[in-house]
Amino acid sequence: MNELKPIHAFFHRRGWKAFPFQEESWKSYLDGESGLLHIPTGAGKTYAAVMGPFAKLLARPSKGLKILYLTPLRALTRDLATAIYEPILQEKWPLKIDTRTGDTSFSQKKRQLFSPADLLLTTPESLAVLISQHEADEIFKNLQVVILDEWHELMASKRGSLCELSLSYLRSLNPDLQTWALSASVGNIEEAAKVAVGRSQEPRVISGSSDRNLVLDCLLPQKIDRFPWAGHLGFALKEQLIEELDPEISTLIFTNTRSQAERWFEVMLEMAPHLAPVMALHHSSLDREEREAVEEGVKNGSLKWVVATSSLDLGVDFQPVERVVQIGSPKMVARMIQRAGRSAHRPGGKSRLLFVPTNSWEILELEAVKKALKEKHIEPRRPLKKPMDVLLQHMMTLACGPGLRLDELWLSLKETYSFSDISQEELNWCRQFLTRGGETLQAYPQFHKLIYDEEEGKYRPASPKIAQMHRMSIGTIVSRESVQVSYTNRNRIGSVEESFISKLKKGDVFQFAGKKLEFVLLKDMTAYVRSSKAVTNVVPSWDGGRFPISETLGQAFREVLTEKHPGLDRLLSPLLGTQKEVSVLPGADILLIEKWNSKEGDHIFVYPFEGRSVHEGLAQLWGYRFARRAPTTFSFAVNDYGFEITGPVDYDFEKLFDDDFFSDDNLVEEIGQSLQIGQLSQRQFREIAKIAGLVFTGYPGSPKTGRQMQISSSLLYEVFKKHEPNNLLIRQSFDEVLANSLESGRMRKTLQRLRKMKVRWVDLETPSPLSFPLVVENIAVGNLSNESLEAKIARLKKTWEKKNEDHGRERRH
Repeated sequence: MNELKPIHAFFHRRGWKAFPFQEESWKSYLDGESGLLHIPTGAGKTYAAVMGPFAKLLARPSKGLKILYLTPLRALTRDLATAIYEPILQEKWPLKIDTRTGDTSFSQKKRQLFSPADLLLTTPESLAVLISQHEADEIFKNLQVVILDEWHELMASKRGSLCELSLSYLRSLNPDLQTWALSASVGNIEEAAKVAVGRSQEPRVISGSSDRNLVLDCLLPQKIDRFPWAGHLGFALKEQLIEELDPEISTLIFTNTRSQAERWFEVMLEMAPHLAPVMALHHSSLDREEREAVEEGVKNGSLKWVVATSSLDLGVDFQPVERVVQIGSPKMVARMIQRAGRSAHRPGGKSRLLFVPTNSWEILELEAVKKALKEKHIEPRRPLKKPMDVLLQHMMTLACGPGLRLDELWLSLKETYSFSDISQEELNWCRQFLTRGGETLQAYPQFHKLIYDEEEGKYRPASPKIAQMHRMSIGTIVSRESVQVSYTNRNRIGSVEESFISKLKKGDVFQFAGKKLEFVLLKDMTAYVRSSKAVTNVVPSWDGGRFPISETLGQAFREVLTEKHPGLDRLLSPLLGTQKEVSVLPGADILLIEKWNSKEGDHIFVYPFEGRSVHEGLAQLWGYRFARRAPTTFSFAVNDYGFEITGPVDYDFEKLFDDDFFSDDNLVEEIGQSLQIGQLSQRQFREIAKIAGLVFTGYPGSPKTGRQMQISSSLLYEVFKKHEPNNLLIRQSFDEVLANSLESGRMRKTLQRLRKMKVRWVDLETPSPLSFPLVVENIAVGNLSNESLEAKIARLKKTWEKKNEDHGRERRH
């Protein structure tokens, strides 16, 4: 193709040869196709995506915005801009690119409206704000292609639903609009492609890679405990980890939570204080300038070791990084691939990841990850089904911008995957909700947001103030209730959740951003602090930090439990051997239920290996079913491998058990009976109310507190529950609790799987290696003594190990 001559010339001058998937991508674009590029991280996806559109623009120049590049993170826009500018500057192509995020200045945003670039890098929320402008039709009328970066990260979220709705509007302006999604790690490739391009197009899927390799190593302890518990092993390996790392090799050290990142950064500073100048901490709650400084330090090589969370998971280009460390199981195969890909982030590079287990069972989790990778089993990502709060926000966005026509909206919704099965009744409910507050809020003028313009045949905002408030609320899909943390001189450090700060009193010291900070006062949603040298173990915790094990990894883990592990069998023999000796090592076709009597009561431990969320729902469901047979009060503990139910002394769980415990009939109703699901859905409703525009989050510099929004949303929730029980937002809050918090769909599949398995009941003299972590969970929750948790666990382990040795001798004699 003649159009590709400038592209080939650029590659030739750089001494590169285009990969086959890049050539295929460029030609597919020039042929007018849409689709998905499924390419490993760092293998050249960006140039595969943009060079085809560049070739077309160079051959046939035109005015206006032609290429829209959507990324999930603001940081990615800066990084991608640098990479995309490189060929433009080198070849002196007459192309202009720009970025637009929440960090872009007001004057720059104004200029972009009237003098658009050829390519605009932005986020889903900033795109929605652009659509809410009166000039939206003019801005996007010449658009030729939308590129969706890190599509696996967006698709299965409300941000993905927002993307679908925004794309449906853009396609209504230009039915020939092309869409290309980029993803490195998604299991359902064909479905992901279809969601990206919409129902009216047949997507082209292009897979390929360079000669990138992935090497997964595990930092093994000298020996492992027979009675492991969550987190006990991680810090015990700190000396080994420091010895393993090279101060001259750029390394990213990933943790699963911000709290864990803070603790590991402190530990590494204590272990290697001389490396403080080349070490840094990075997570999403740190101030933007701090994060950008760390990112720049990694790129230019001045920082060597960075402790981070998922804030550095995505495609920021860190070519100097040669090694990645993962602290604790990532709980997903795709997450392990994504993080490993941060190292040697270039075509032909070898990605190396060192895994540091935080308990003995996680050594087997890594084996499960390797097995899943070998068999090419990666987690699928599914689009959400009809998140009505996102639809209401989009309808307001259209009304503020080009104007809302319900007939056009109806047709465009049918082209999406998230909203394709919406009914006319549901869309009419949304219209009534926005024009007069629905059935319940008609008496309150602030909820009469839209009016119908007879002349235009469109709905418009009832007032300029309503339009202004809506544009300021578009980002609420990704917002969190947080409090800014600043020094008393007003230099910002970052943000923590309001619930954490509310527990502090003046003079309390906590660790944040790798610093010891003394709390001074809270004023206007800002926590003022000063530096401290006091010793503290207090670290902020953030909601949503604990990932449950994925369905894909759970299945692989069940399989590796009973397989041979060359090179590991001797190390794992105390763990697996003790499990076999005191109980049973469950296979893929055996459901193990252990029974144990203690002074607290009778316990059962059940091991579906389906993840914390599913086990929480199953524990409550089974507790409800036991209580219907013999009423009593239970306590519960859950982890990723199983769950514990504790009843009173002499409560005969096995006698009460039958096949009905595997029934998935009336599952939703029984979950509603067994859980305080009303309280959970009320909490979920707060987020829905914000996205739907029912609760205003406040003006810039004067945000409402989480407490204020909770009160407002709770009042609305109670009003709707009482006077409009079929309110679609109330129904959505209930559905989201079932689908997200309890994974009810996966619960149903789990019950169906367990029904086919052989149930093996085992009486325990002492807790087994599998049950011990659950016992610790219960101790941690109910630990009211002066004895530390670690000391109590050590004492119990010593007692139980002695009992096991005594019983072992008795069996041998």
